Amino acid sequence: MTQRWEQNRYITPVNIIFALLNVAVYVILEITGDTTDAVFMYEHGAMYPYAVLLEGQWYRLLTSAFLHFGLPHLVNNLILLICLGSYLERRYGKVRFIILYLVSAVGGSLISMWHMIYTQNVAVSAGASGVVFGMVGALLFLVLKNKGRFEDLSLRRFLLMMALALYNGFATSGVDNAAHVGGLITGFAVGAVFLALEKIAEAARR
Repeated sequence: MTQRWEQNRYITPVNIIFALLNVAVYVILEITGDTTDAVFMYEHGAMYPYAVLLEGQWYRLLTSAFLHFGLPHLVNNLILLICLGSYLERRYGKVRFIILYLVSAVGGSLISMWHMIYTQNVAVSAGASGVVFGMVGALLFLVLKNKGRFEDLSLRRFLLMMALALYNGFATSGVDNAAHVGGLITGFAVGAVFLALEKIAEAARR
């Protein structure tokens, strides 16, 4: 039984559904057009600051998190999504995991949009990396809350993994690092809110 659990520890239902949804969207778009084309992606829901702010297309803050520029972009995000998301779905349960996923997506997009406008470097943006870093932020909160360890994640190991992920983003051209930072901050904040709600619920039961 233990061996079977270890084999399936990354298979949690909601996280897998989100992963499959990302794959389905990619396949549909790739069949109907070119997912590496910014105009095509914009037409199908990618984030673009002026479309959001001037045309009121706020849905792009969320839909952009389910779009990816080509197969490598999708695969890189899915690997992290499946690995990290399983920890959080086991810890928080299905409903709160869904909340974390969606709020991280919007938080990453908002910070990305603000950064583009602030730097006057506006571009079409898409990808689940804001969500992935939201999960990183939530896991960081759990590791710190549990005195340096959460399941098999130690603080040292986790900080090294986070540093490498951030470094890879900043060292690679064309990566939306503002969305990474925004997702990280959002995920950490959501983790703190979940803890506060758990304490309130625990106090109410006494």
